Amino acid sequence: MGKTSPPNVGSLHDVELATLAATGDRPAFGELVRRHGSAVRALLRRMGAEASVADDLAQDAFLQAFERVAEFRGEGPFAAWVKRIAARLYVRRWRKESRLIAATDDGEASEGHGGEAFAATRIDLDEALRALPASERMCISLCYGAGLSHAEAAEALGAPLGTVKSHVKRGLDRLRGRLAPQDGTTAAGRQGHG
Repeated sequence: MGKTSPPNVGSLHDVELATLAATGDRPAFGELVRRHGSAVRALLRRMGAEASVADDLAQDAFLQAFERVAEFRGEGPFAAWVKRIAARLYVRRWRKESRLIAATDDGEASEGHGGEAFAATRIDLDEALRALPASERMCISLCYGAGLSHAEAAEALGAPLGTVKSHVKRGLDRLRGRLAPQDGTTAAGRQGHG
């Protein structure tokens, strides 16, 4: 019995690819990594990981996903499942580093890029996210970046549901405050969503 992928793995759904990967089909799993690798790295960056750390954690998350792919039941999107794995890895790493380093002020400024309004807004949002306390940033990243429910984020973080909800609300309030334009218009008004 060979473990070979059909020639058109790119046309298969994630659940089908995961089923093939569970039999040891590396090309099928490679297609899952190709489809979702960028999104996993982006989530980790929004949670606060530096680019190289995000790359390492994404690789570790996909390695764990490959080892546990038989556990994926297809009840939700594969992307959400692997993002949960990545988020847990980040949280574990963050907690370990937090214990090693009592309190740090990294205050690293991100590089701004000129350009279109969307790019500027994206940079503003990323900067505002980085300015949040880590607990709020992680909760918002999991709930909005990874698309997890509050309950799923609480499970990933090992935190009570009420705490996650509070962190999300406080974090969103802080983001609104940071991203509010100085001229009194709302962000929706500037974008024509009035």
